[in-house]
Amino acid sequence: MTGVRKTPLWERHLEAGARLVEFAGFDMPVLYTSILAEHRAVRSAAGIFDVSHMGEIRLRGPGAFSVAQRLFTRDLGKLSESRVLYGLLCRADGGIIDDVTLARTGPDDLLFCVNAANAESDLAWIRSVWNDCGRPCELLDESATTALLAVQGPGARAIVDPLLANPAAAPRRWRCAQAELERMPVLLSRTGYTGEDGYEIYLSADHAVEVWDLLLAAGGGRLTPAGLGARDTLRTEMAFPLYGHELSLERNPLEAGLERFVDFGVGFIGEEALCKVRASGPSERLVGLMLESRQVARTGYALAAKEPAGEVTSGTFGPSVQRSIAIGYVQDRFSKPGTRLSVRIREKSVGCTVVPTPFFDRTRTPAGSAKGTADAKGSEAP
Repeated sequence: MTGVRKTPLWERHLEAGARLVEFAGFDMPVLYTSILAEHRAVRSAAGIFDVSHMGEIRLRGPGAFSVAQRLFTRDLGKLSESRVLYGLLCRADGGIIDDVTLARTGPDDLLFCVNAANAESDLAWIRSVWNDCGRPCELLDESATTALLAVQGPGARAIVDPLLANPAAAPRRWRCAQAELERMPVLLSRTGYTGEDGYEIYLSADHAVEVWDLLLAAGGGRLTPAGLGARDTLRTEMAFPLYGHELSLERNPLEAGLERFVDFGVGFIGEEALCKVRASGPSERLVGLMLESRQVARTGYALAAKEPAGEVTSGTFGPSVQRSIAIGYVQDRFSKPGTRLSVRIREKSVGCTVVPTPFFDRTRTPAGSAKGTADAKGSEAP
């Protein structure tokens, strides 16, 4: 545990009997009771996650938009005040540095939320671009002083909204708002990583314990603490990408199926390289896979037709769909829905089929029967 960091809620997790594991340099709760129970709680009612390990990097000042547009794959002309966009940071060759959200929290005030494992490298990249641009704005790393809680599920708003000083000011999806929870200032963002409605709540680390306790008291039996295990099964059912699995410096957004989050013609770093990929077409694509058995295909497991076809990046048994599901990269010719493949699990070949994603969608059943409507890291297109 030497050198492993703790979130402001670490002691609360211990008191709740959480099983803690090291993740992205933090001692984090993987589960409190069971992954299955916590997953089902989020899908049926509401769950609360401590995601204070995530990083927050702010650009503030008249040059903030110019710097951010060089960094971010989305058209910031779409970023009206209080809006949140999902997008990517790319290298010049189109490789993905990170997938992030960007919130406009003021006229010249932009907040990046970055993945915990990439927070230091993202900060270094953003600083290098900031220096090169020479635009008048501040660059602020607020990660150490910011806590982040996620309340997710169909019952999330019924728990949080009555605590707001002005419930009518609660933001719409893919919007954020400055608010107060029992007189404590927060930034309330109607976003998430589970496929459910709810909020991500940014606040001072000093208030984290008080707000955690407040939310649990307000939720009563309707709100369940949930750990990284359920967060992973929930996001896999939605086929949301995870950096280090589906996304990396060796992958580009078009291979990853994230082209709808790439706005060409705005001048972001990597745009020229991605234009070439768009013209030729990706040689590999990220796809959803439905297995024919309950066995789980783990990261790195080989996919094949009569020849090698690709490999699994994430896999789990989906509690909400009651099927073994996976995400993986396959050669383009094997990426069409309905394509039959096999995955090697414990020296045996298990059949699987390429299916549309998300696997879980409240608007349709069974999973995989029709194209889904959810988008990356949120319940609707940002």
